[in-house]
Amino acid sequence: MLQRDKKRFFRAPGRVNLIGEHTDYNQGLVMPIAIEQEIRVSALSRTDRMVVMSSKNFSGKCSFSLDNIEPSEKELWGNYPKGVMKVLQDAGYRLSGVELEFDGNIPAGAGMSSSAALEIVTALAMLTLSGIVLNRVEISLLCQQAENEFVGVNCGIMDQFISAMGKRDHALLIDCRDLSHRQVPLILSGYKIIACNSRVKHSLVSSEYNKRREECIAGVKKIAEKVPAVSSLRDVDEKILEQYKEMLGSIIFKRCRHVITEIDRVRQAAIALDNGDLLQFGKLMSDSHISLKNDYEVSCPELDILVERALEIEGVLGSRMTGGGFGGCTISLVREERADTFCRQVAAKYTAETGITPEFYFCHPADGAGELVRRD
Repeated sequence: MLQRDKKRFFRAPGRVNLIGEHTDYNQGLVMPIAIEQEIRVSALSRTDRMVVMSSKNFSGKCSFSLDNIEPSEKELWGNYPKGVMKVLQDAGYRLSGVELEFDGNIPAGAGMSSSAALEIVTALAMLTLSGIVLNRVEISLLCQQAENEFVGVNCGIMDQFISAMGKRDHALLIDCRDLSHRQVPLILSGYKIIACNSRVKHSLVSSEYNKRREECIAGVKKIAEKVPAVSSLRDVDEKILEQYKEMLGSIIFKRCRHVITEIDRVRQAAIALDNGDLLQFGKLMSDSHISLKNDYEVSCPELDILVERALEIEGVLGSRMTGGGFGGCTISLVREERADTFCRQVAAKYTAETGITPEFYFCHPADGAGELVRRD
């Protein structure tokens, strides 16, 4: 039962994280950008409580009542928008029935957070058509809750935040302790951010991710026995860490050192961008990768090859893995006139060493989610 209202169109972007990896669940700092690759949805109101969803990227339709939202084992992609609707209603917001058709160009499996974009665009469409106004922080938190509780993925807040609140030509500095945030100017001045998809995803990503979280918790617990004010690694500096190095043991010490130094790198990176210092920013990117490789041990041979080959090319200021690790993407800061050469040379060397053909994406800092105005 459709109303006669015209379709309305919404979009939400994917993201890449410039710096600040595995700091979010340690109450640290992150600094992502929204990208021009995005999820879009056309939405048409209904007069009943039914939702009918389809996607141009996935097969199968989802039809269900807003009064009975259950996860599906068949159309897994549909669980992300379903979860958003359930969480919104559980929070007391009465939604209207709708027909949704999704489409997008965020590369699948590249770690550019198509899931958060799907959640944010769903929330925006459902709230708008239901006449409900929420601020972007509230929307982001509810979408994170949906992914945690309905989908069962224990993600942090970064992906939803940047998809909802990105700003063109800016990065978003997010404090994961108190959710304070600010836009940081990203004036690229003849440089480009290029993501390179390794096209591998090693099976240990989930188990090792959980293990790293446990190691960080263990480190905090041990340090807190000596320094009661410590409640997370955000409260620990390098001096304190070094003081209790023997007590922590080599593995937990290294894990904590990555988090503590990475939080500091994010602070320095924001200052560098405020000052337009891309040279310093690129150095911090590369330092981040070394720490992720050696201290946190979440890189993999393919990511290391991409970073090493990138840094061999003239005009590259920095390169690092981005995302959880064990596959996915690297990002590099590359002189604009060297961009084509960069892609060609890195691809040739990577393929020669791994037998895999990588994919490249130019990532320009884009605006966060919003409604599209169609004049057709």
